[in-house]
Amino acid sequence: MSTSFSVLLAFLALLACHSHEAAVLERSIFLKESIRLLGEILSTQVSCEKTNVTNVFAGNETDTDMELLCKASTVVFESLGCRKALKGIYLNLLHIVTKSTDLKAPCPVAAGNTTSLQEFLQGLHRALQRVAKENL
Repeated sequence: MSTSFSVLLAFLALLACHSHEAAVLERSIFLKESIRLLGEILSTQVSCEKTNVTNVFAGNETDTDMELLCKASTVVFESLGCRKALKGIYLNLLHIVTKSTDLKAPCPVAAGNTTSLQEFLQGLHRALQRVAKENL
């Protein structure tokens, strides 16, 4: 009886390790895809790129990376009318945030500093690259 319990315990431990690896790999895929999409979006110009949006990255040292990405998902959602190509970024951010934390994206964003949509997207690109690098 104790042998089967040991085997079951070992199996559950392996299963837990595999689930964690799969979650990290999945997050990595969504991060890389978001970085690629943002690169494509930033390389094209549209008339609304100067539209003001909330700058969730300005002077925000207290939020974790996931909290910042959650807030960024709200800003991206609010900008979908300007650039339809942002839908993929929005969906990826939702997935990254909800699978990584207990946060429920999109997160509320208080009005504050604003920046152009173009500058916001560049900040998001840098934030995603930082998170991807930390998750290697």
